[in-house]
Amino acid sequence: MLAGVGGQGILTIATIIGTAALSEGIQLKQAEVHGMSQRGGDVQSHLRLSSSMIASDLIPEGKADMIISVEPMESLRYVNMLNRESGWLVTSINPFNNMADYPDLEDILSDIWKLPNYVTLDANRIAKDLGSVRAANIVVLGAASPYLDIKYKSFEEAIGNVFGRKGEDIVKLNLKALKAGRDYAKKHSRN
Repeated sequence: MLAGVGGQGILTIATIIGTAALSEGIQLKQAEVHGMSQRGGDVQSHLRLSSSMIASDLIPEGKADMIISVEPMESLRYVNMLNRESGWLVTSINPFNNMADYPDLEDILSDIWKLPNYVTLDANRIAKDLGSVRAANIVVLGAASPYLDIKYKSFEEAIGNVFGRKGEDIVKLNLKALKAGRDYAKKHSRN
């Protein structure tokens, strides 16, 4: 499951994962909800990957191997989809506070930290330190990458394909963001 708020780059993450998976011959099916994305609403995508044929594009409740989120409250919105024993939740800790009664961030993080496998990171700060907070979604993808059964090189090539038309500087920034997120996860994951 991929989750976030419109404009945070969730669909870009899905495109990069899908491109990387297809380059390795991995089957994929995807279903996404992004109608509210223009209004700052929640965006989610079911992304199923397998070495064999996939019958449905929707992930059954309790069967997701991973939730990747660019917004902490949105990660909890879909936590019921996560396989609680072996699944991973990877999320930025940066809230997109677009409602009057947004829950206290510490309460959200406390719930996340009760899970057996998670990575929480300040993706905005990491991306800003690299040169652009707009790369925060790729930082989060990088943090998820060690727990996806896709070669790191395939992610790098997918970033080149997805961002290539925007120029070499944008590709380099996103490659740095991917690596920074991956390095962070390897040092700070909770499992």
